[in-house]
Amino acid sequence: MSIKTSIQHIIKCSLSSMNLTEEIDLDNIMVERPAKKENGDYSTNIALTLTKLLKKPPMIIAEEIINNIENNNIIEEIKIANPGFINFYLKKEFLLEQINNIITEEKNYGKVNIGNNKKINIEFVSANPTGILHIGHGRGATYGDNLARIMNFSGYDVTKEYYVNDAGNQMNNLGISIKERYKEICGLECNLPEDGYHGKEIVELAQSIYDEYQNTKLDNDIEFFKQKGLEKLLNQIKKDLDRYRVNFNVFTSEQSLYDKCLVDDILNKLRYSDNCYINENALWLKTSDYGDEKDRVLIKSDGNYTYLTPDIAYHIDKINRGYEELIDVLGSDHHGYINRLKAALTMLGKDSNILNIKILQMVRLMKDGEELKLSKRTGKTVTLMELVDEIGVNATRYFFASHSLDTSMDFNIDLALKETNENPVYYIEYANARICSILKNYHKKLEKVQNYTNIQSEEAYTILNKLTEFEDVVISASNKQEPHLIANYVYDLATLFHSFYTKEKIITDNELETKEKINLLLAIQIVIQNALELLGIIPREEM
Repeated sequence: MSIKTSIQHIIKCSLSSMNLTEEIDLDNIMVERPAKKENGDYSTNIALTLTKLLKKPPMIIAEEIINNIENNNIIEEIKIANPGFINFYLKKEFLLEQINNIITEEKNYGKVNIGNNKKINIEFVSANPTGILHIGHGRGATYGDNLARIMNFSGYDVTKEYYVNDAGNQMNNLGISIKERYKEICGLECNLPEDGYHGKEIVELAQSIYDEYQNTKLDNDIEFFKQKGLEKLLNQIKKDLDRYRVNFNVFTSEQSLYDKCLVDDILNKLRYSDNCYINENALWLKTSDYGDEKDRVLIKSDGNYTYLTPDIAYHIDKINRGYEELIDVLGSDHHGYINRLKAALTMLGKDSNILNIKILQMVRLMKDGEELKLSKRTGKTVTLMELVDEIGVNATRYFFASHSLDTSMDFNIDLALKETNENPVYYIEYANARICSILKNYHKKLEKVQNYTNIQSEEAYTILNKLTEFEDVVISASNKQEPHLIANYVYDLATLFHSFYTKEKIITDNELETKEKINLLLAIQIVIQNALELLGIIPREEM
């Protein structure tokens, strides 16, 4: 049980003897870390929230609550502050005991089971297999993968899924573009359509086909070139994601939805309900009846399906596969998609609250004080692998992870390249490397200490407080689906460590004191590495 939850239980137990007319749910007992250290290790405003119910001043309620709290092995002291806050101070003995707990649990420290194996599907990246991953995909990949790691760590049964848009007009354009470039390589005229794909990767694809088949495929139809393009581009996307430490459990093909008649099945259910109508030879869905700003087209007047149609079938398929929550990570241009998709699910008898759409905001790459817009390789948007080549996977993932997904961000390449304390990922890695160096040079056997008596400094107790907070941060990051909370936490912990390291000598003439401090450093390292694992970051041991 986390420290925060333990304090919530202590408060709830106290309230049970106060003749309340209604039971206070544990989730309604707000317990937080105060901004100022003098306000305790944890604080609650419960007395303020109970004023109307108990018809008493909050200071009196707070006094009654603390009078009902029995002795326990966690709380050293409780103080009341105006206008009715209750501040808790943890026992130092309890904090010191956590060193051995962390060392014992090691990689499992911070792991919780708030998910109860609930089946979650997180669909992210899902870039069209018509080009190379760009930095926007990188931000979505970082968020989706980190969220999956955190929720798995929190007891959820998480599936990471990639939706392959391998059907529709964009794939036909891909096939046409590759064939025209192939003809050009074969010495024929290239008639690339305006809405075709003009990237350098298309030329490279055409060249690879020529290298394999020479000019023997000139008579092949577009389907051949489309499938070759799909195969090579999707493989490149998978290769880039693997290098970025992102791997998916499931790749679902849009074409497979048509092949299994899932799209037709959904269309028939919607078409013959009261939720569809024909207007100007197009089939419309009455999404405006369910909160959308206007109705949406399912089948255009030329008989082609809109993007919405297979997407509805895809989400119904995910629900039918048994997932209890669907999390989609989409680009900023998909904001209007939320209501129409939720409306369709409701029409089909599904609970639309099962769908949780995350919209990632724009990223600006900054270098030398200016926005970097164009890729050296493609002449278009900077690719994810170009960014990784320049600053590394760790820095790329951390900088993306440190920002909330729903805020736009400036990605400062100059800062990411700095090997100074200004660079947060360098600062965190340096903390881990420093500890690795000390542990490597400590030639005695690492052993737990029964009673820690030599760790006395305020800096050490501040660090211990921070270490015990890790489980609560994991819970909060999982519940709020905000991985940046982990990124911010591990930076704060590294900062506290560096401060402790500069003020205290670790290896001293006092063997017991040294052993205690070595164990404290080991506990710090475990928590730093556990946090970084949740962010897909592999810290360096030497710098």
